[in-house]
Amino acid sequence: MTPPYPFAAVVGLSDLRLALLLTAVSPAIGGVLVRGEKGTAKSTVVRALAALLPEVDVVAGCRFACDPATPDASCPDGPHDAAPEGPHGSVGPVLRRRARLVELPVGATEDRVIGALDLQRALSDGVKAYEPGLLAAAHRGVLYVDEVNLLPDHLVDLLLDAAAMGRAHVERDGVSVQHAARFLLVGTMNPEEGEPRPQLVDRFGLVVSVAAPDDPAQRAEVVRRRLAYEADPHAFAARWAADDAAIARRIADARDRLPGVRLPDGELDRIARICLAYGVDGLRADIVVARAAIALAAWHGRTEVTADDVADAARLALPHRRRRDPLDPPGTDEQRLEEVLESNRPDPDDDPPPGGGGGPGGGPDDDRGPSDGAADQPGDAPEDGDGSGAAGQRSRPAPVGAAYRPKTLRVAGRGGGPAGRRSAAYARTGRVIGARPPAGRLTSVHLPATLRAAAARGSRRVRAGDLREAVHVGREANLVLFVVDASGSMAARARMRTVKTAVLSLLRDAYQRRDKIGMITFRGAGAQAVLEPTTSHSVGVARLADLRTGGRTPLAEGLAAAVRTLAAERRRDPHRRPLLVVVTDGRATAGPDPLTVAPALAGTAAVVVDCESGPVRLGLARRLAAALDADHIPLDALDATTITAATIRRAA
Repeated sequence: MTPPYPFAAVVGLSDLRLALLLTAVSPAIGGVLVRGEKGTAKSTVVRALAALLPEVDVVAGCRFACDPATPDASCPDGPHDAAPEGPHGSVGPVLRRRARLVELPVGATEDRVIGALDLQRALSDGVKAYEPGLLAAAHRGVLYVDEVNLLPDHLVDLLLDAAAMGRAHVERDGVSVQHAARFLLVGTMNPEEGEPRPQLVDRFGLVVSVAAPDDPAQRAEVVRRRLAYEADPHAFAARWAADDAAIARRIADARDRLPGVRLPDGELDRIARICLAYGVDGLRADIVVARAAIALAAWHGRTEVTADDVADAARLALPHRRRRDPLDPPGTDEQRLEEVLESNRPDPDDDPPPGGGGGPGGGPDDDRGPSDGAADQPGDAPEDGDGSGAAGQRSRPAPVGAAYRPKTLRVAGRGGGPAGRRSAAYARTGRVIGARPPAGRLTSVHLPATLRAAAARGSRRVRAGDLREAVHVGREANLVLFVVDASGSMAARARMRTVKTAVLSLLRDAYQRRDKIGMITFRGAGAQAVLEPTTSHSVGVARLADLRTGGRTPLAEGLAAAVRTLAAERRRDPHRRPLLVVVTDGRATAGPDPLTVAPALAGTAAVVVDCESGPVRLGLARRLAAALDADHIPLDALDATTITAATIRRAA
């Protein structure tokens, strides 16, 4: 078996190593979220950490890794009641093994995560048959979720709830099972693939951003060690075995020391002042900083928390908790945090606290080594004299106004895409509309239909063939593809500001409804995909802010680009239904007639946001909407808040 890359051999990444080590010392901190671009050794470091965790004693044969000293009273494989005559009593044979590293795949289902009940046996035979999931396997070990930002929100909620409570619950059709699930939760993500909701990021105790080193010597050392590991993994691991063993002993010693570490009232007050000054919401930040500071003191061999421990804990626990706008990227106000920490430093004339100095450290020697780990478009000349620049000049992008609540746009019918909040869809949860024979594993029983099926046989006993599953209707997330006119006819700055504000409002709405988004603009001689379909809504906002205007209006090119993008996405994600949003005044002054492209978009749900203004209107956007079989919405009618207010005034 190939040994994992040694933790001690990781070059640099001091903040990441420190955050992982602190959660290994004190899992109550709440886990670590690692943000970084691809190829920055995120997964390598996490897998290396698991090899350093202390071995655990488990009840042999227990699928839930019960601790023989304190067995879980509600363990489905129990009872494991300890008897007074022996160290482990009647729990049976005891097995000592390494702490497990359990990896949760992106495509995991809820049943795979929390386990599943065999409802057919439960209802027909009266047997509570429970198959444990990944949470049970990770108990007393590490649960590693790569690309955690791509997991459905309800699964992330489930993981974080289990990590916070230390227990997993399965409630299905009147049958209840629960078991202990205490694990070190580590998630990694690439920000380019989309940000998770701020509410979910806040639930992680610590968040660390990593990046590839920009020093040639550091990069060379990373490659040198990696090649040596790949050439002979066993020899490379043996070379670093002593250093890894020293870190493992230090983790174990810090765990033993942790209960005796004292948090003085003065440092607790400092934590409260820092969190208040930084402007975080709620009290979770205060608790996490306190727990991380205590773990830091234990890691450094002290019995009392110092001001340096508080500052270092705050740098890991606070930057991601101050997002005032959900579309702001995390960690955008770290300079503000440094100012807050500086203003709350202790007076140098005060006596130093007992226990020695401190500071951040990533390993036994606290080394800080090398790390392991849309362009501006020239503005074309406006075609109608209403642009903002002259020929050959570079146009300035129009500003974006404050977003508003737009009119709700939906895809007609019922789909079967990923869970979200936009269009109606058949789902695993939601309003029950009927029953049917189960197509696979039965997860939701429709009891009246099941009993009717048994009664139709003239029997009072339910058999497997009588079972019916409930058919639910909920909401799905869609792909919202924006096709935005950026030509000279849209270039008047006041007009483009209104258009950008409308698109921003729709982007925010897509974020709140868990949609995937994409953006195509057309101007000059053709169309450009400024944002390929993604869940990274903050990137969409950045692309919108940089959007420039000018040139002729190749509307047909924009629609043709939408056809290509939708076809590619349909192959990649066939269950996600698209919603095409065309933002234009309908004018086409370059290329073929846009109505000739309309047949290629037949069957695609579409909306045309009509940007035409002025006393004389040609109605071209309305004609386009008719050709696309799309809803036609004038730009000034998109603001649902304005419409609601006007309706209320008329009613009064």
